[in-house]
Amino acid sequence: MGALHVTRAVLPYLKDGAAIVNQSSTAAYQATGFYGLAKVGINHLTISLAAELGGRGIRVNAIAPGPTDTEATRSIVPEAMVRQLALKRMGTVADHASTLLFLLSDDASWVTGQIIAVDGGQVVRL
Repeated sequence: MGALHVTRAVLPYLKDGAAIVNQSSTAAYQATGFYGLAKVGINHLTISLAAELGGRGIRVNAIAPGPTDTEATRSIVPEAMVRQLALKRMGTVADHASTLLFLLSDDASWVTGQIIAVDGGQVVRL
């Protein structure tokens, strides 16, 4: 509910051309229990808000990170999982930041309602 509450709080201040980027996860596309279910909710909120706010010129997207190299994940993400990624490495915070900056920029002025997987090819959707 956090993403919804924050959106409601900032909405009166957003103008034409504003962008919202929600935090999802590739867990939304896998059998990962309640965490994955929560991220599916973020994805649906993202596309619903994109449709609702598009008329006001507000874009809404989300980033869905895959396995990311952080101090917390180094001990829990198995090397076998990393070898299964198309790019054969864990993501970095910089990988996600670059996507975030793109989605917030004018370069993404025609992008809304999208969940961008930044996951090294972990999840492939048709």
